[in-house]
This record gives sequence, C-alpha cells and structure tokens, in this order.
Amino acid sequence: MTPIAVTIAGSDSGGGAGIQADLKTFAALRVYGASVVAALTAQNTLGVQAIHDVPAAFVGAQIDSVFGDLAVTGVKIGMLSQVATIEAVAAGLRRHAHGIPVVLDPVMVATSGDRLISEDAVEALRRLLLPLADLVTPNLPETGTLIGAGAPVSENEAVAQGRRLLALGARAVLVKGGHGEGDESVDHLLCADGTLRRFAAPRVATRNTHGTGCTLSAAVAAGLARGLPLVEAVEGAKRYLTAALRAADTVSIGHGNGPVHHFHALWT
Repeated sequence: MTPIAVTIAGSDSGGGAGIQADLKTFAALRVYGASVVAALTAQNTLGVQAIHDVPAAFVGAQIDSVFGDLAVTGVKIGMLSQVATIEAVAAGLRRHAHGIPVVLDPVMVATSGDRLISEDAVEALRRLLLPLADLVTPNLPETGTLIGAGAPVSENEAVAQGRRLLALGARAVLVKGGHGEGDESVDHLLCADGTLRRFAAPRVATRNTHGTGCTLSAAVAAGLARGLPLVEAVEGAKRYLTAALRAADTVSIGHGNGPVHHFHALWT
C-alpha cells in the first residue's frame, strides 16, 4: 500500500516552510503527500507580510475530503493561527484519525521572527490538540510557551519542560534544540512510558534555515506513515534535516533566510 501523509498547516508563498516544505519532504522521503490548507501567508525569505485564515468550516471540509477518499497513514499538523481553526482540526481528527499517527508541530513564530499564532490559540492548541498527538515537536521557545515558562537554557531544563508537556496529555515530545547554543544541535525525545532518547548532530553554519522545524516534523510524519517505529522515524528525520541543512548553501533562494535543500539527494 502506498504510504500517504497529510499536512494540515499554513501555506508559505515563498515555498520554504509550511505546507510547501511538508510536501517536498514527503516526496523526498517517498511518501505521497496530501494537504489541508488552514491559512495563507504572504511570505518570503525576508519575513511574513500578511496572513489570511481559511474559514474553519472549509478546513473541516478539506479534512473530510482527504480522509473520505485517501487511505492516510500519517498526519502532520503545522501552523494553526486561530481558535476556530484548531477546534475544526481537533474535531476532524476525532472523526477520522483513529489509529493514524499524528505529529503536532506547534508553530508559533517564523524563522524571521514574525508571530504566527494568536495568544488565545496557544491555550486552545494546548487543550485540544496535545491530547490527540502521538508526537509533539516544539523548539525551545515553543516548549516554554506551551507550559507558560521561558525557553529552556540547558539540556536538563529542556527535558524537565518536555516532561511537563507529557503531563498535559501528549504521548511523546521531541524538544528540538536548534535554537540552543554549542557545536551540536541536540533534540530530546521523551515518551509517556518514561523513556528518554538524545539525538545530537553537528550544528551547520548556514543562514538558510527557513522551514527547519516544518521539515523535521514532516520527516518524522513521513517515517511514521511508512510504518517505522517512533525512534527510527525521529532518527531518520534528524539525518534528513542535517543533510538538507548541509546542502542549503548549494541553492540560492531569495535575499534573506533561504530554505533548506529538501531535494539534496535528488538534484545534481
């Protein structure tokens, strides 16, 4: 059976993050990609100029269309900026996603620093979507925001805050360390059964980091859609993103923070 992953997220008109990054990642990892567009952004490598939210009822209609026809084997959730949208996605998952792995990337701020989600939507995301997620993939600032604290500044703090997210109902949490310091980017995977795994990779010196969070979570979702166990899916996603970052400077896209190279293994 063909593995199929659906991304429920915002569109990036510049193509480096959001739904566009997710679909590129799915394709690069040999997974068929479908999409539910929750918001449109006027966005490029320099920043986010405008956001237009798709009506919540239409988001729900897209979910019904995709799941009503396609045999979805994995779900990735990205930017959901409004409470009504989060409510529609949560209801759609309850209707259709029984037994299908769900990866939640709680996108709040773009690489450019532009805010992408309203304050009341953070509480709705915490209350409605965390309990439906098989894996939540916050970066360090997002981890702190979700528990009402500052961003963790050490590995011990990252693990402690990850455990607090587990207590909110998530089955597993991957605290991403890309915003940290040091020669390595360290991610921590915490599971509800008490297991803890540390994933480290050399930090890549490039300004072309647009879409890194979207790409990593989509890569995990692709692995889960292909039937990989969670740890293997995370390991594969970390390898894929590291390679995409290393190749990011081989393409020249825009005048700001360019995207990672999603097709580094395919383009010559």
